[in-house]
Parts: sequence; C-alpha cells; structure tokens
Amino acid sequence: MENYDNKISIKAWAEEDRPREKLSAQGRRALTDAELIAILIGSGSRTESAVELSKRILHHYGNDLNNLGKASIAELSRFKGIGEAKAISIIAALEVGRRRNETETKVLDTINGSKDAFKILRRIFMDLNHEEFWILLLNQAGKVTAKELISKGGLTGTVADPKIIFNIALQNNAVSIVMAHNHPSGNLKPSQLDIDLTKKIANAGRLLDIKVLDHLIVTNDGFYSFADEGVI
Repeated sequence: MENYDNKISIKAWAEEDRPREKLSAQGRRALTDAELIAILIGSGSRTESAVELSKRILHHYGNDLNNLGKASIAELSRFKGIGEAKAISIIAALEVGRRRNETETKVLDTINGSKDAFKILRRIFMDLNHEEFWILLLNQAGKVTAKELISKGGLTGTVADPKIIFNIALQNNAVSIVMAHNHPSGNLKPSQLDIDLTKKIANAGRLLDIKVLDHLIVTNDGFYSFADEGVI
C-alpha cells in the first residue's frame, strides 16, 4: 500500500511550488513569506507541500513574522509536518533576520531622552518570553558606548545587582547609564520592587558620580520611563 505520509522533496513539487527555483530566477524579493519559510522547511508530505504548510503556519500567527518570531520550538512542533529540526531552522532564520536588523538599523547612537533609549532597547527585547535586565553605558557626549546584559529571569521577574551594574560602568568609564528591563506580559505598570530598585541604584550612582539617566520598562508595544514619570 502506498504511504501517503511520505515526505517529498522540493524537486518533486509542481513547477509553481518551487521557491528555490523562483528565488534563483527572479531574486529573493519575488518570494512571499510562505515561500521563504518553505525553503527552510525543505519538504512537505504527499498531502501538503511545504509552501502550503508554511501558509498554514503563517495564518496561525496572523500572517505576521513578528508573531512567528516569538514562537517556541514546542509551539512550532505542534504543526503536523514540523518536527524539532524544522522548528529550530525557522527560529534560527528569524533570529538571524532580527540580528541583521539590529546591525543595520543603528538609528540612534546618542540618547537625548526616553524615546531615543527605547528605539535602541526595543531591538534588544523584541520577542523575548522571559525578563532580562540591561544597561546602556554612555560617555560624556551622551553616546552609547556599550550595551550590557545584567541578568535573566523567568516569566515574572529578574534581579539587578547594583554592585554588578556599577562595576561594569566603572570598567567602561561610563559617565552615565540607562537601565531597562522588559515585561513579557505587556504590562507597563512598575511594581513596588521596580520602584525601590530604581531609587536604590540612582542613589548609589550619585555617590559614585555615575548618573542614572533613566530606567525603562519595555514591551513590544511601548515603554514606561521612570525619569519621565519623575521617579528618578
């Protein structure tokens, strides 16, 4: 009996379903998102081509690559035809794209306010499903000389040690810093712990003559600035 679940290679697809050949003949920009993902997947089944499978996956995520970029290996593996290896390929490709965007889009090297800081930080926190705490290190001219990860947490919180923060700042000869952490939940309201920590680090910065310019809570849709709200 013929096995209808056997996977088939791209070469066996109908002419119109061969994204590799299309890319070669027409260039990368001629391909749809589904066709690009189909190249990553590499094969479909007797009942569904990789392009059709890719369309199904994209539809699930609202045809939004940003939403797809947040998917975990386990989530993608739930789709029939997507095993762990294919899920990893999709996630890796989207991460490469995100990093390329971060490298090419050096929009602001100088921070003059919370919006400038957010434009830099949103690329760091994009698509994270856990909390991270970062600092931006600035020189006398207000230019960002480095970005440093301080700690990683779970879904509900992370810890920032003032000793680690100022040790890094001193090693980099930073004149000022901007702190930031993300809220994967999308809630921009600071907790009392966030407020207390911000004030504690700002006070320590005054003693060391390293100014804490701001502390941002970042989500995919916006940010909360402790400086703008008068907390520091």
